[in-house]
Amino acid sequence: MNRQIPIEMRGHLRFSSKRYGTTTRGLPLEVWLPSSGETDLLIFAAIHGEETETTALLSKALRSIESTPERCAVVLSANPDGALLGTRGNARGVELNRNFPASNWQEAPVKTRWSPAGERVAFSTGEKPGSEPETQGLMNLMKHLNPETTISLHAPLGCIDDPKDSPLGNWIAEQSGLKMVREIGYPTPGSFGSWCAENDFHVITYELPGQSVSELQSTHLPILIDLLLGCSDCLNL
Repeated sequence: MNRQIPIEMRGHLRFSSKRYGTTTRGLPLEVWLPSSGETDLLIFAAIHGEETETTALLSKALRSIESTPERCAVVLSANPDGALLGTRGNARGVELNRNFPASNWQEAPVKTRWSPAGERVAFSTGEKPGSEPETQGLMNLMKHLNPETTISLHAPLGCIDDPKDSPLGNWIAEQSGLKMVREIGYPTPGSFGSWCAENDFHVITYELPGQSVSELQSTHLPILIDLLLGCSDCLNL
């Protein structure tokens, strides 16, 4: 049975990933696949490259367990180019979470907050829906794994967005103390969530609050570890 390991042994990942695609700049898109070959849950982080706290926290969870999760797949960064460049979009400046070929995709650039003062910066949504290799890689991975549920880690809105109001979404909300919502509260054309809804995939958006990794760890790391381990309280609801 998979279990947690002593903290002093959590300095590196002891099991191997598989490449599921390649970024714009040629970096590997990596997934840690479940040992059973069956995927109940996929957790991925940092489709927005500037949200690196999601990668750090998910990495800590993956490094905390003895072996590869039995029924959970993990992507530590869905946008490694953006993470290295410190930008929300990919290396071409495309907002990947507005590039999915959902019926609500729009050609016009999208604007996101630049600073707490309210300035906004524009990002491309791509030359066409699904134009980016990172988008294509994630879609192909979803179709290959066909997870029962996918959890997309984001920050810093501090809520659990679950359109299906599922038992798992409510469990995460209860454990984290974050508000459960059924929609994020603003339009998300061409988003991963929009594409999932149209392709019958269940996705929960786990929006971490705006805190440092050290501050987030006490509440959210145990939740992520439980999800990786397939705890009976969360995955068998």
